[in-house]
Parts: sequence; structure tokens; C-alpha cells
Amino acid sequence: MKKFNPLLYLVTDSSGLDEKDFLNRIEQALKGGVTLLQLREKEKSGLEFYNLALKVKKIADFYNVPLIIDDRVDIALAANADGVHLGQSDIPVFEARKMLGNDKIIGASTKTVEQAEKAEKDGADYLGVGAIFPTTTKVITVITPVKTLDEICRNVKIPVAAIGGLNIGNINVLKNVPISGICVVSAIMKSKNPFNAAKDLKAAIIKLLNGDMQ
Repeated sequence: MKKFNPLLYLVTDSSGLDEKDFLNRIEQALKGGVTLLQLREKEKSGLEFYNLALKVKKIADFYNVPLIIDDRVDIALAANADGVHLGQSDIPVFEARKMLGNDKIIGASTKTVEQAEKAEKDGADYLGVGAIFPTTTKVITVITPVKTLDEICRNVKIPVAAIGGLNIGNINVLKNVPISGICVVSAIMKSKNPFNAAKDLKAAIIKLLNGDMQ
């Protein structure tokens, strides 16, 4: 399995972008310090998703950042991505593990301690927990209290990344919570300068995790 670090985990959003701009934004974000990358495409056909995954993987490989595919185990396998991320309505983690084997990374979205413990037991390598704040990427946002995030972190042994509306101006709410990193979408994908956004966010997260955040 490829080593991975969810310190600054970028989940992509291609809405409103042409492919050239989309790929450029991803490359600038990786240059700026993104440590883990998830390609999320809810609207594309299987073929479109696959072709885009191949292009994104070339960029991710160049910067030695693992590429995770959202939902689609078939796309992850076909594009030889580094892993897959599964939600509660996707195929079960244990089934994905059987399909992908032990060399691929499997992440799972969880909102409760029970879901988190089950995902870990079923073979997940990391968890995405949220939404901490309302987001613009999903119509319906179910908020996860920071207290629940903290409890999940303390009840599993695998890395936990907080997700949902997080940006450089509000991550201080996660102070003293033993997360391994944060997942962001808009904070980088919709920024005017993805390189600077990633660089500044990474520095802020490191300060947060080191206990230096005011």
C-alpha cells in the first residue's frame, strides 16, 4: 500500500471549470502542499470519469500524492488509482477490500462512533468525518458536532480527517481534537490561487495540530 498522509486532503470539484483549468488547479494545489487527493465526479459517465482519472493520476504520480477515487471501485481499479473513498450509501468497506485487496487505500465517511468503529473493523484505512460546517458541495448538509468528531478520533486507531466547510478562517474549532488532518473542497478549488490556498492551509493545519493555533 502506498503511504498516505491526510494532513491536507483535497476533494475535487470540477463544476464551472473546463478540463484544462481543472487539471491546472489540481496541479497548483499539489505544488502548494496537498498531501492526499480525491477525485469526486458525481455527474460524469463511467467513461468520462475513467478518462479524467487517468489524467489526474499522471499529475498525482508526478507529485507523489496518492489518488483516491470517490465511490467507484471500478474506476479505481481501471485507472490503477491508489484507493477509493466510500460513503454510507456505497458498497460496504469489507466488499471493497475483497475487490481491491490489501494494497489499496480505503477511506470511509462516518458520522457516529458506531459507524467509525464498524468501518475500521471492516478494513478502512482512514475516516472522513463531518460535515463540521455547512458546505456548498452538497445540497443537504448534516452537521457533525466537534464533540462527536473528538469521540470518533479517540475510539479508532486509524487516521481521521475532518471535513465540511473548513477553511483557514474556521479550523481553530478543531483545536485539541486529535485529527490527522482536514479535507477541503471549496477552500482550494474555488480559491483565486490554489497554490497559495494549499500552502497557507497546510501551514495553519500544522500549527493547529502542534497546539500553536490561537
